[in-house]
Amino acid sequence: MAYFALRSELLFDQAADVQASNQTMPGSSVIFTIFSELAVATTPLTETSDVDAVAMGDSNVTVTLTEYGNTINTTAKLRGTAFLDVDAAAANLIGYNAGNSMDTIVREVLAAGTNVIYGGGGATAPSSRVTVQAEDIIAANDVRRVTAALRGANVSPWTGYYIGFIHPDVSYDLRRETGNASWNAPHVNMDTANIYTGEIGTFESVRFIETPRTKVRTDAGASSTVDVYDTYVMGRQALAKAYSFVDGNGPVPSVRRGPVVDSLMRFNPIGWYWLGGYGLFRQASLRRIESSSSIGTNA
Repeated sequence: MAYFALRSELLFDQAADVQASNQTMPGSSVIFTIFSELAVATTPLTETSDVDAVAMGDSNVTVTLTEYGNTINTTAKLRGTAFLDVDAAAANLIGYNAGNSMDTIVREVLAAGTNVIYGGGGATAPSSRVTVQAEDIIAANDVRRVTAALRGANVSPWTGYYIGFIHPDVSYDLRRETGNASWNAPHVNMDTANIYTGEIGTFESVRFIETPRTKVRTDAGASSTVDVYDTYVMGRQALAKAYSFVDGNGPVPSVRRGPVVDSLMRFNPIGWYWLGGYGLFRQASLRRIESSSSIGTNA
């Protein structure tokens, strides 16, 4: 029986709720258009004068299509001498590698958002990533700040809640914070289910998903010894996804058997391929909290 490495669940692609439609032709990029709102009209009209027309405005978001892929080449000797079905193992590894690679690509797009605050657990709030100290862990008020910013920017939630992706090390700090305004207080006193299951659940209008796939910036904090963790909180239309729709391409990578071209037909390639890309659609819909963790590597 074959075993594989421990694998984290693939999550970030689900946040890409803006996708191309009605494309007129294939191309190297997809351009999304966002119309600007008109300025409010609060001046009373004059009875005998016509209204002056105003210009419509718009902006564009461009997602460039890029090729991604990987391959494995099994040999006749390996297949003939292995105790396991190497072709099945190769297919399993290729399939997970496709999803793992795509999820990492999406994560890097989320990690490049411009709306960021820093963990407020320390005595002095950090002003940048390089000033994050070991004690600057996430606090409940950090979650309130980003939800207030999302609401203030008119960002729509999913079915009443925003989505938050949080690292287990950061989740530990949020759940252990004490005080009447912390996550911990209502769960200790009344709603104890999440204490026993060890999960954040929904807090301050954010439905949290705990995953080790959020970006950890090794030694990026103060004195180049503090690891800085990303927490992503987002509403609708934060992320856009585009992809080619020709030659078997689509929204997810395709697994492909390569041609056997060697003279003795010993090499059987199998791989995955995708032509597409991701981009931030609305910066206002994505907020990032950067913090350290009390159980992280900070020395």
